[in-house]
Parts: sequence; structure tokens; C-alpha cells
Amino acid sequence: MNPTAHALNRFGLGARPDEAPPADPQRWLLAQLQAYEPLPSALKPLARTPAAVVVWNGMQRAVRQAPEGQRSAIREAYLRQGSRDYQAAVAARTSSALQTPTPFVERLVHFWSNHFAVSVDKLLIIGLAGSFEADVIRPNVLGRFEDLLMAAVQHPAMLLYLDQAQSTGPRSPMAARGEERPQGGRGLNENLAREIMELHTLGVRSGYSQDDVTEFARALTGWTLPGDRADNSAATFRFVPALHEPGARTILGRSYAEGGEEQGRAVIRDLASAPATALHIARKLARHFVADDPAPALVQRLAEAFTRTGGDLASVYRELVAAPEAWQPGSAKFKSPWDWALSSLRALGQRALPPAQAANLMAQLGQPVWRPGSPAGFGDTAATWAAPDALMRRVEIAQRLAQEAGDTVDARTLAPRVLPGALSEATATAIARAESGGSALALLLVSPEFLRR
Repeated sequence: MNPTAHALNRFGLGARPDEAPPADPQRWLLAQLQAYEPLPSALKPLARTPAAVVVWNGMQRAVRQAPEGQRSAIREAYLRQGSRDYQAAVAARTSSALQTPTPFVERLVHFWSNHFAVSVDKLLIIGLAGSFEADVIRPNVLGRFEDLLMAAVQHPAMLLYLDQAQSTGPRSPMAARGEERPQGGRGLNENLAREIMELHTLGVRSGYSQDDVTEFARALTGWTLPGDRADNSAATFRFVPALHEPGARTILGRSYAEGGEEQGRAVIRDLASAPATALHIARKLARHFVADDPAPALVQRLAEAFTRTGGDLASVYRELVAAPEAWQPGSAKFKSPWDWALSSLRALGQRALPPAQAANLMAQLGQPVWRPGSPAGFGDTAATWAAPDALMRRVEIAQRLAQEAGDTVDARTLAPRVLPGALSEATATAIARAESGGSALALLLVSPEFLRR
């Protein structure tokens, strides 16, 4: 792979035959940091988070007011609309990736959306997943990590997904009222606190204890969604003092005075700037862009850029683009299903897919959008995606895409355009000897070179 192929496939989302390859790959990548549009046209018709919260609150209110026998029907109607909204958001995400003039930053959006993973397997957030990416990840992808982290953990999708919305301090005013009415208590939930430490910031085995998790969970009590009586219809988060656990906290050896919402914010600020967080983020970025087992020296340089700039993500990306390790010959990264599908569609000149088709395609490939199996998100190594059955699904999809393309695409001329400097003689020969144009195109899409980036 030459630098052009690396820029288009490893940093980008795959080459498009109707776009000229970059003359200066590194400059092309860095220029995207200035040209990025946080809300591309494909996403503008979608409902934003405040509107989604209004719908959520309306459903909750209707359920409370309805007779017991009608409540299931209200929830089912909400889920049906949510499913339509989900498919529309997946299609818009796909269209944006197929059309974007800034594929490097678009890939970074996908990276961070997976880092701060939410899953529509928890059906009540099915109408919120698209707005999470649009309103949390996209506006903050080039900003400070602390701001991205704060936006992510305060978004309704994350608060609901990790059961934070009803977390109640054991000694809070709400809990005291619950003791008088035994059915009223909701209890302390540690999910959000644990995942912030384990997945979003410090990483596993980084020195925090179960006591740290519990104390952090107490600091976060009161963080929830705006109710349907909120004064500000644009609100997407609120702090409820009656749910908050009173008292000072000690977390990772640092003391935090009693202070309501600010107590949780102070802990998050310290976690965002911790040395372990810098290493954790650096390692994940290096793994995603360079190699499944990245060089320690590269990880260290990225971590130093993170710490030196106070978590300025654009500075970390510049360090990544400048890293010699990222430009070494060889195809070190195996494409995830999402990467492979996008690069295939881009190679075929596609610019959009219908909503149901976009969602179903990724489900068939085994990486349904915003549906990872856990808060850890989808795996980012070849071991996750290179199983024989997963490869067979790609072969089947490649054959279908080739059949749909018909005779409009000549794989022999397409191959060097979408694999500049990476097309092997063996693959070129196989394409040339294919029994039909469709077979040649399918061979290209599942060739070893195309399966890697």
C-alpha cells in the first residue's frame, strides 16, 4: 500500500472512482479538519435530541395517565415510530459516509460513536440513537475530550441505556420519601459510573476500585432527563437535587466537596485529564488507525499530545497523521463490516440507500448500526471480524452488489482506481480471467486487498 492508498482506505472510508486521488495524502487529511461540516445535509431532516425528548416525555405521560390495559399499546406505538426513526437515521449516516468530502473526520465520528457506545437493543432508546451521534459526537469530534465526554454522559440515550436516569442516592430526599412508601424507592445504579471509568476514560486495570465506582455513582445521582414539565423545551438533561446523595466523596484518593451537580462534573473533569485516560484513548486511536497491536512508542506520542494540549483531539489527530507508523507499507487493518460495506458502496459510486435497506445490510453483515452487544462497543481487531461465516456473508453481499451493478461497472478498470498502489498481480489476474463482469466485480470486493485497509 502506498501513501495514497493509506489515506483513502486506512484514514478514509474507501476510494470513489469519480474523485481524483489526493496528490499530497497527509495534507489532504489535515485539510479535512478545517473543512468538516458537523451536520451534513443528509442529517438535517432528522429530529434532533430536544424533539426526541419531547416524544419520549409524551409517551411516558400517556402511559402514566392511561388505564393499565392500554399502556402496552402506547409503548408499542412509540417503538414502531422509533424503529422508523432509527432506520431513517441509519440511512442518513450511510448517505453522509458515502457522500462526505471529509472521510477522515467522518471515520473519526464513527470511532467515537463506538467508543461511547449505546445500543438500541434497549428498545426504549431506539428513537434517540441517531440524535446521540448527531448532537454529541459530530459537534465535538474536533474539540476537547472533556467536552465530548460530558456531552456523551449527559445525553438522554446514555442516561437511559446505562440506567442512570432513575439512580437514587440511598440517603437522598427521594429515598427518604421512598422509605415511607416502600414502593417508591429506586436505588443506586452504578452502570454509568463504571462504564465512564472502565470504557470511556481510564480503561480496565488502571487502578480504580469498586469503592471508587460506588462513590462516583453517588456523585452522579440526580443526573437524569428533563421532565415533561421542564421550563425549557430545548432541554435534554437536568439535575434533580431530590435524587442526589448528600455528602462529600473520595474518589481515586481525591476529595470532592458536597455540591450537587457540580460534584459529578468535577469528577468527570479529573477523569478526562488523568494520565491513564490519555493512554487509553491513545491506544484505541492507534489500534483503529494503524494496527491491532500498535507500537508502544506511537501510543506514547499520542498520549503525550493528548496531555500536552489538555485533551485537544484535533492535536492528537495531527500527531496520528504525522506518525511514520501509520504510513508503513502493508495492510495492517482488517475492515469491519461497516468499513467493508461503505468502501464497497463508495467503489460502486453509490450515494445513498433506502432506510430499510441500509439498516438491513448492516444487520446481515453482523454489525448492525448502534447495536453492539455491550457498552464496550464493537471490536476493532481482525479477530472480531475475520471468522469464516462472516467472510461468507461478505461474499454473498458482494455477489448481490455485483448483480445489481450489472454491466455498468468494469472491474478491470475500477480495481486500480479503488486500490491505488495496493492491487496485487494475483488479484488483477483473477479479475481479468473471471467468467463474467459480475463475477469480476464480486472478486474485487472480496479480494484480500479490498478486505483490508
